[in-house]
Amino acid sequence: MFTFETADQKEVRRFRIAQFNGRTATVKSGGSTITGHVRSVMENEASVPQRWTITIVPAPPKAQAPLRPTSRVRPFAEDYF
Repeated sequence: MFTFETADQKEVRRFRIAQFNGRTATVKSGGSTITGHVRSVMENEASVPQRWTITIVPAPPKAQAPLRPTSRVRPFAEDYF
């Protein structure tokens, strides 16, 4: 699990929406990028300004989708030459 703290309300809203909808969220921390499901968004009530602690469970990277084969349809002009 990856835990970090933020004071950005827009970022917190994005993570809450991702948690509610069951979608993955991506966060950049330092030089690394973490993608996963949001487990919790908790407000630290004792801090001024407001701060939230967000916990993300990293998801395994997706496999690359195979490329679709090209069409085997010949151009119309090839039929007459």
